[in-house]
Amino acid sequence: MALPPQPPPDDPQLRIHQERERLAKLAYWLDDRFRIPGTNWRIGADGLVGLIPGVGDGITTAVSAYLVLEARRLGISKAVLMRMIWNVAIDGLVGTVPLVGDLFDIRWKANRKNMQLLNEHLAKIYGPEQSPTTQKIL
Repeated sequence: MALPPQPPPDDPQLRIHQERERLAKLAYWLDDRFRIPGTNWRIGADGLVGLIPGVGDGITTAVSAYLVLEARRLGISKAVLMRMIWNVAIDGLVGTVPLVGDLFDIRWKANRKNMQLLNEHLAKIYGPEQSPTTQKIL
């Protein structure tokens, strides 16, 4: 049985697909990696590291900003980029409020929202059949 033809290693769509998969894994680890026992709620590094007083929210906001920078590098539109920045800004600002911010971090999921925006943008450019899927990374 022959393998299907593979795209050349310098194929821009392959590179974008690989970058999207890498960013999806990062977003998953930040927002959804662990299930809170007894609930359907999921928490990731953003919610856990954000519990560290003084520096936790700064660290996770910086990592979330990295995801936005990578989306910019992939050519996302300015309008979508601004929505992504807004999601990170809200997450970072509200996250600094003790206790309320920590609970907000668990539910807001800025990185998941930003991956959805990135996926929708890629689907518009490459078409839904060629764009990376929005499958959950486990």
